[in-house]
Amino acid sequence: MRRATLFLSAAALAALSSCSTPTVDGSPTPTSGGPSSAPSSSTGLPPGVPKVGNPIDVARFKQDPCATLTEPRVDELLGTRAEAERADGAAGPSCLWRIPSTSRPVVQVIVSDFGDSGTAKFYAGKGTNYKFLEPLEPIDGYPVTAYGVIDIRGQGDCSVALGTSDTQSLGIASTLSEVNIGKKDPCAIAREAAIRVLATIRGGN
Repeated sequence: MRRATLFLSAAALAALSSCSTPTVDGSPTPTSGGPSSAPSSSTGLPPGVPKVGNPIDVARFKQDPCATLTEPRVDELLGTRAEAERADGAAGPSCLWRIPSTSRPVVQVIVSDFGDSGTAKFYAGKGTNYKFLEPLEPIDGYPVTAYGVIDIRGQGDCSVALGTSDTQSLGIASTLSEVNIGKKDPCAIAREAAIRVLATIRGGN
């Protein structure tokens, strides 16, 4: 597998497993439904952690992480020649989209296998496990947080957590093409991917 694939998987693993999970009331209940059958949002979030008012259960996407983006939405992000690669890594099942015969650009979605506390775990590790943590503009009320063990935006890479409930989140990573490094914000591109992931998991066209 190409270097970019290995890098994103390692970054996702470090981000999802390196810090202790704070105590949060409630736990995800796997179902096949949408927002109406999602785990209840907790009222006991640590200070500063954004709350999710309309939770969505993402457990079903562990079976098919590539279903978190439709082909037209991948085309909007990467181009019409993008292909999907399913992987089952230590961080959990993931799907990586890239253009054949290239290592960049890349978009990857990770469905965490670890005990999850939504975006709370990232805030709990701010300044320690995560030297880089920056809240981005929410998407229709769902929090988006850019994070990293270190800040690697200058290399054209960024990972964001999309909070789908107070106890669940999806990891979304973006790697820019070489020509766009220094010209585009990789976290903005990751957020654009998160917009499309959210639309897909909510059942939008």
